[in-house]
Amino acid sequence: MIEFDRVTISYYGATRPVLSTVDLMVDEGELCLVAGRTGVGKSTFLGAINGLVPHFTGGHLRGSVRVAGQSTADQPPREFAELVGVVGQDPLAGFVTDTVEEELAYGMEQLAVPPDVMRKRVEETLDLLGIAELRRRPLRTLSGGQQQRVAIGSVLTAHPRVLVLDEPTSALDPTAAEDVLAAITRLVHDLGTTVVVAEHRMERVAQYADRLLYLPGDGSVRSGPPAEVLATADVAPPLVELGRLAGWSPLPLSVRDARRLAAPLRDRLADRVPAAPAAGERRTALEGKGVVVRYGELVAVRGVDLTLGRGEVVALMGRNGSGKSSLLWALQGSGRRDGGSVDVGGEDPGKLPERARALVGLVPQTPGDLLYLETVAAECGQADVESGAEPGTCRKLLDRLAPGIADDGHPRDLSEGQRLALVLAVQLTAAPPVLLLDEPTRGLDYHAKRHLTTILAELAAEGHAVVLATHDVEFVARTVGRVVVMAEGEVVADGPTAQVVVSSPAFAPQVAKVLAPQEWLTVDQVAEALND
Repeated sequence: MIEFDRVTISYYGATRPVLSTVDLMVDEGELCLVAGRTGVGKSTFLGAINGLVPHFTGGHLRGSVRVAGQSTADQPPREFAELVGVVGQDPLAGFVTDTVEEELAYGMEQLAVPPDVMRKRVEETLDLLGIAELRRRPLRTLSGGQQQRVAIGSVLTAHPRVLVLDEPTSALDPTAAEDVLAAITRLVHDLGTTVVVAEHRMERVAQYADRLLYLPGDGSVRSGPPAEVLATADVAPPLVELGRLAGWSPLPLSVRDARRLAAPLRDRLADRVPAAPAAGERRTALEGKGVVVRYGELVAVRGVDLTLGRGEVVALMGRNGSGKSSLLWALQGSGRRDGGSVDVGGEDPGKLPERARALVGLVPQTPGDLLYLETVAAECGQADVESGAEPGTCRKLLDRLAPGIADDGHPRDLSEGQRLALVLAVQLTAAPPVLLLDEPTRGLDYHAKRHLTTILAELAAEGHAVVLATHDVEFVARTVGRVVVMAEGEVVADGPTAQVVVSSPAFAPQVAKVLAPQEWLTVDQVAEALND
């Protein structure tokens, strides 16, 4: 179905090709997982499948890419629209209509699908992805995860033979991600659709993949069975890391397979307990009381009380649309707040817009939204001016977070991790006692997440209170000491990480599921206990 024949792709000014002499075949009805560290060329590989690379992105392609026998060199990407469906990392950037139903129908309109068939496919897709209740909602009022499901649905309605997905579950809660992956798996097995997925949260997809395409970063692509390739890959889900540590062979890719092998490991750990995370200071950094946020008739946050202590790292979790982002923006002061109060050191950031950034820093789901200048140096300089900090303060923070970013680089050319680091540096320049991050791990590989964990631990050690709104259960297990769970705008759980996530089938990390009822959360905890 997909054939890469000695494909080499290079960009102007780059010191080496992104892909070099790649030969591979993807058969019809295969589900292929594309993996590798941030910036190794996964998006370039996906873009080459329908000709977006190099027709749209620029660059030079040698060799040939064929889909169902058609060469991407002979036709522009629009001619592949019926054959290859593509969903990018940023769903909102790809929307062209106003409402969910219109967006699902738009692609079919361009392909001249008969109206009666269009209506039937729209209804099927709404049910398939569990978004029927969003049918008439304006796209811009949806949460990030809801937008992602609509973006996937808008492609599925055209019934493409090949489906290309770039980080399709990055903004989805665990249950929604399972639903989307179940729908994709049905397409593969029931309709023979060929699916190529690039996903940093490999723990969600690896067990469903027929093949793993691993990009080590040297321009090559290693292809093979997932367990075989992951045995030596530089990136691997926690389940595989646990299997490596325990010496299991073959490496398990599902919790079920791992639990069948884990009895001896559970016996070795039976008389040991995980190290308790460091507690934050008792001094209160932020106190929210009765916070309410409304959008018309929709009540997004319903009288939430939330207290944060200095030195505390807290995860805010819950299904898509539960009110997490609305709560963060209300606490920061820039978003809507229709009731309640927020106190940060005796001041309310919502009533002091000129001081809000100095009281509470916020990094949104798309950090690039806060970057508007032409160079990294200009962004850092402006942050110093706006925060009243000494010149060079933001640059020093950036060097600490992500060393090696050039001053003359354009912020839009940075990797996801580098862009996140720059926005973090901009926000921290004002030295706010409270830092809020909305889905900070989107686009980050496992190594980058470990680095972010270290950064947040350092910030907590300096006395900052940090809140992460996230669906990344593995990152939560490694990083935070307290979890707050929201549902329909209300707090339904608040407690220590192990206590909250281990008791939840949806939010439990892979290690917890494998070693339950013992309360181990991460591979690092297990390794430390075994070494002791």
